[in-house]
Amino acid sequence: MSGKIAPTSSGKPSSVGESEAAQPHYAGHRDRLRARFAEAGERGMPDYELLELVLFRAMPRRDVKPIAKALIARFGSFAEVIGAAPERLQEVDGIGDSVALDLKIIEAAARRLTKGALRERPVLGSWAQVLDYCRTAMAFAEREEFRLLFLDKRNALIADEVQGSGTVDHTPVYPREIVRRALELNATAIVLVHNHPSGDPTPSAADIRMTQEIVAIAKPMGIIVHDHIIVGRQGHASFRGLKLI
Repeated sequence: MSGKIAPTSSGKPSSVGESEAAQPHYAGHRDRLRARFAEAGERGMPDYELLELVLFRAMPRRDVKPIAKALIARFGSFAEVIGAAPERLQEVDGIGDSVALDLKIIEAAARRLTKGALRERPVLGSWAQVLDYCRTAMAFAEREEFRLLFLDKRNALIADEVQGSGTVDHTPVYPREIVRRALELNATAIVLVHNHPSGDPTPSAADIRMTQEIVAIAKPMGIIVHDHIIVGRQGHASFRGLKLI
């Protein structure tokens, strides 16, 4: 019976249900969610549940389910939460400095993981990994960034560098500086990458003009522009695929 009294180790009576009452109401939920992940991984898990798993360690004494749902509602998806700026994350009730930092560490780990898949491999033969890396690194950034992948004669990655970052819809790009850096690295080819924070990866007229200028300057130097990839939340666009270069 729930009202039965049992002795404690100290000799004082206590309710049989006291240990259960001491457990927070979300403890069983955490155990069940961990068990599901251990058994089947992320398959079948909505974004907010995967985010809960991330928040369990960062927030061990709080019910994180409403916080995870609030983050998804605010930013749209797991990837967009992880990619959001720390100051924007902290606009959500319950997210402080340390939790925002933990989320950014996960973003950095994901970027390092996808970048590692490109190392010592011919980039043109690993195009799916290139796209995965570019989307992980840039698709959910709130400002435009212009990234360069420098390749050697085997089309293996020499360096991955952010050439510049700008506003929500513009990044200053200097074609001669791009070619100069390629020569410094002894690169024989480059892949241009930038993001559209609007989400739509469709190339603009300015994007096309800038790319053609880089191609024109690089070609006499023996440097090939393999592609220009634009990434956004809605997918990606390839200048090579669109026959723009």
